[in-house]
Amino acid sequence: MKLKWGMIGGGEGSQIGPAHRLGAGLDGLFDFAAGAMDHRAEAGIDYGRRLGLGDRAYGSWQDMLAGEQARDDRVDLVTVATPNSTHYEITKAFLEAGFHVLCEKPMTMSVEEGEDIVRTAQATGRICAVNYGYTGYSLVRHMRAMVARGDLGAIRLVKAEFAHGHHADAADADNPRVRWRYDPAQAGVSAQFADCGIHAMHMASFVTGQEVTKLSADTVSCLPSRVLEDDAMVNFRMDGGAVGRLWTSSVAIGRQHGLGIQVFGEKGGLRWSQEQPNQLYWMPLGGRLQVIERGEGNLSPEADRTSRVTVGHAEGMPLAFANIYKDLAEAIAAQKEGRAMDAAADLYPRAEDGLRSMAAVEAVAASGQQDGIWLDARPPMFR
Repeated sequence: MKLKWGMIGGGEGSQIGPAHRLGAGLDGLFDFAAGAMDHRAEAGIDYGRRLGLGDRAYGSWQDMLAGEQARDDRVDLVTVATPNSTHYEITKAFLEAGFHVLCEKPMTMSVEEGEDIVRTAQATGRICAVNYGYTGYSLVRHMRAMVARGDLGAIRLVKAEFAHGHHADAADADNPRVRWRYDPAQAGVSAQFADCGIHAMHMASFVTGQEVTKLSADTVSCLPSRVLEDDAMVNFRMDGGAVGRLWTSSVAIGRQHGLGIQVFGEKGGLRWSQEQPNQLYWMPLGGRLQVIERGEGNLSPEADRTSRVTVGHAEGMPLAFANIYKDLAEAIAAQKEGRAMDAAADLYPRAEDGLRSMAAVEAVAASGQQDGIWLDARPPMFR
């Protein structure tokens, strides 16, 4: 039986909404059953009805919560794709009402809120996932599998980056689609690192299996009118001994969506880029450079499970998102059936990951204001 899925936010014209709808629907595991698509009630109801939601197109998330609670066929999973400042309130309310939640990042606006979400998920027994969707790529999961099985030996160094140039034009300073990202009242203590840098940092942890313990940051607003940073360089240390380097920028003209990661161990190195997701470059110590192709034979179970089209054809971001939804469908089904979930699917990012990211955001902001002083990057409840 299909699971039922609902969405809050992601309305008409949204950047992220279509990727979630494509991802959730791709495998036929979820039916799009309910939504509160816009903060403007009439617009949200109209768009939801045009998407086929009928009387389950709601004018607000509060209406959706009340309406779905009252139904025997309530949604199984709710995706929260609203502005950052609303994530905490909505996610907490749906968890407490017994719904599983997939929240867009950043999960919260503060570490305290993040710890509360983790505790709420633990207390309710509900799944709370965070959409670090790029970890859904097949070859990212194969990287993780290679590291875990020891192909690289002990990991010495990880280099991650997420740089683009789409906010480099000073003429866009008053563009509302750009301006809010650098406004502390709407974005919190960080702009570019909280928006993009946490994707790169989370991927470093996801691939290596290590968590960030401390960091030092150099942050700058290259456009003087901005209060929050548009470029950051972060050095970090991980609990398994790896050294980390991370660069994130929104003023790197010529870069489009530059998320990439390199991992170097005692026995070899790996390199992957989101803009060329079908190739993973593997250099064994003393060997020759090899190109691992997505979809080729004899990859890991984690990669095979998430490779959807034949080798040589491009896979993109909505399919990576679909793998997060595929993981969550397996997790929800396993919970309903009282069984262990498929280990190759047990890779969706948790509330704990969202909390660690928020702690890193606050540490980066504080370190950047103090000339790069090294600070503890762990949330208090994990120290």
